[in-house]
Amino acid sequence: MGMINLRAIANVIGVLLIILGLCILLCIPVSLFYQSGEAGALFNAGAFTMIMGILSWKYNLNTEGEHLTKREGYLIVALSWLLISIFAAIPYHLAGVTPNFADAAFESVSGLTTTGASVFTDIEALPKGILFWRSMTHWLGGMGIIVLTIAIFPLLGIAGIELFTAESPGPTTDKIHPKIKETAKRLWGIYVLLTIVCSLVYWIEGMTLFDSINHSFATMATGGFSTKNASAAAFSPLIQYTMIFFMFLAGCNYFVIYSLIKGRFRKVFNNEEFKFYVSIVLIFISLMTIGVILRSDLTIEESFRHVSFTVVSLITTTGFVSYDYTLWGYGLTSVCFLLLFVGACAGSTAGGIKIIRHIVFIKNSYLEFKRILHPRAIIRIKISKEVVAPKILTHILVFLLLYIGVFGVSMLSLTLLEYDLLTSAGASATCLGNVGPGVGNVGPVNNFGFFSPLAKYILSFVMVVGRLELFTILVLFTPYFWKVN
Repeated sequence: MGMINLRAIANVIGVLLIILGLCILLCIPVSLFYQSGEAGALFNAGAFTMIMGILSWKYNLNTEGEHLTKREGYLIVALSWLLISIFAAIPYHLAGVTPNFADAAFESVSGLTTTGASVFTDIEALPKGILFWRSMTHWLGGMGIIVLTIAIFPLLGIAGIELFTAESPGPTTDKIHPKIKETAKRLWGIYVLLTIVCSLVYWIEGMTLFDSINHSFATMATGGFSTKNASAAAFSPLIQYTMIFFMFLAGCNYFVIYSLIKGRFRKVFNNEEFKFYVSIVLIFISLMTIGVILRSDLTIEESFRHVSFTVVSLITTTGFVSYDYTLWGYGLTSVCFLLLFVGACAGSTAGGIKIIRHIVFIKNSYLEFKRILHPRAIIRIKISKEVVAPKILTHILVFLLLYIGVFGVSMLSLTLLEYDLLTSAGASATCLGNVGPGVGNVGPVNNFGFFSPLAKYILSFVMVVGRLELFTILVLFTPYFWKVN
């Protein structure tokens, strides 16, 4: 393995910063329309980000013929998320809505990783341009800002397959189109289409145009930032049911959504992960609805709606809230805590462990008993009638072990900073899974503003590690990554 190509890395990061700067500038018309007073801060932040991006790109413009190795792909993704998170925090800081940069960075990372955990106590008091920027960070991070730029990488003379591998969420071999650039275009095409449809439906059902656009960004990105202090509870039951549908859709593998659009229903029905996803959502909704009916004074319809909303919101890692689930008693709150570890389908915008990994783990655990009884038999795991390669099986098992390890280290770090065990566990689980609400003092009606700056930086790091599926970040801390052969 040769030296790392720093020229190509700086070039790609430059392009990403230019795109980010343009997106910040797009928030200025919103600020001017509502006369909320932060247009100058948005202009300064956007212009500064673009200038830094142009300087990085111009200096390394001549990269024709250069190709990224896997190592450089991972390094670009890690550095990009670090730098983009810093630059995306600048609008909050310049607008004066956060008391320190740690708060701005936390909100920025939470948006880009589609976690939806917030430090703001009064969201409705924020300037409209800042609210729009919060939602846009969700939308950009949802499919991955780097996947967006794959479509223009040929202009830079850089191959994009390594970046797509490092960035795209979940272990899936499904490819919509054999060429990676065409895949990226189709993914973003579906993403944009669903966002527009979601926004229009919200608007028709009674949201203001501003709220409908912001909530469609957060819904399709499985983010959870709302423009209302009460989150989804501020809207009608009809809108809440609509949010449940679109959150569920956002948790589907985009290969499944593409197959549905193309009318390839057999591929959808043969997809084992999708069937498991539907089943697990229905099972949890059914059981928890019965529990809520027995334990609370909500009507049957209210119990069904709030449970359905909570289950779908937590499993898809969206994090919108229609009801404070901690009021349902310790048992159901514990179930909600466990849902933080589920995650939706691979190849979706959701965070978390992902259902495909759970399926492989459950099947392998079950078959291990069979292997004990028949030690000489060759017993393979199959998913959707395809054999899971031993390499993928090992990768998934290591991922699960690392996931538990990162959760444990994060929880321990917070307890060492004198936060109680329940809050530390809730904050670590929800940040690592990119969900938003947790348990303890970070429950569905609380926020993360009370954490110290150090705790916020720790949780910000955990959010990025979770969003990039652990390996992309953790590999940078191994000597093998930096060793030059």
